[in-house]
Amino acid sequence: MRDIMTGKSINHVALTVRDLSGMATFYETMLGLAPLGGEGGVRRLGAGGDVLLELREDPHAKPRDPGQAGLFHTAFLLPERADLGRWLRHAVHVGLRLSGASDHGVSEAIYLDDPEGNGIEVYWDRPESEWKREGDRVEMFTMRLDLNGLTASGIGEWRGAPSGSRVGHVHLQVGDLVPADEFFREALGMTRTFEGPGGVWYGWNGYHHHLAGNVWNSRGAGPRDPRMTGLAEVVVNDPARAGEIITDPWGTRFRMV
Repeated sequence: MRDIMTGKSINHVALTVRDLSGMATFYETMLGLAPLGGEGGVRRLGAGGDVLLELREDPHAKPRDPGQAGLFHTAFLLPERADLGRWLRHAVHVGLRLSGASDHGVSEAIYLDDPEGNGIEVYWDRPESEWKREGDRVEMFTMRLDLNGLTASGIGEWRGAPSGSRVGHVHLQVGDLVPADEFFREALGMTRTFEGPGGVWYGWNGYHHHLAGNVWNSRGAGPRDPRMTGLAEVVVNDPARAGEIITDPWGTRFRMV
């Protein structure tokens, strides 16, 4: 697999949370992210010294509304299948409630939610040589995941998210796919790589997707209430535009670094 950190990619995600201590503990103990400092009401967590997640406390924020635009899930990419297998064994051992598991052809993925309802995906990518392409399009699908085989691959003890773990992609809830497509392609300079009922997927550098948008829960949603918990911003590796901030039609903020 190519290094997704070469060129444009997701740097990290920031969430507004009501319970900073509880949320930090969840991501540290359940996902194995390491504390990487912070100040005041901010905690940063990551792997291998890289920040992957920033938690910003607002105890007065409104609880997340699943029908509004914003975050569908943050997808944490582990380097190897064995890493995902070890994490799955850890998740089962600690009784973590999972919401789904899928084989997407290009990847194998496990789904869950954090205590404040933010979606999470934990996944690994199959080698890029195994991806099926047609021009810019990458074939993806949703099939049953071989949980037994995945678990068996995870020989050894889970010791937290390994160095090289990344935020591989961010999946958003949007109100309408047409303006979402315009924003992803024109404002962010992305390539459309896949589409399915109610959803569209986009990437940079030939990656299967760094961002996606769907209307499965949020069709017709207007701008998201900024006083609500959930996605605060997506930080993008794009040195040529460093310092620039843009927002999608529903108020989701993208900051370039």
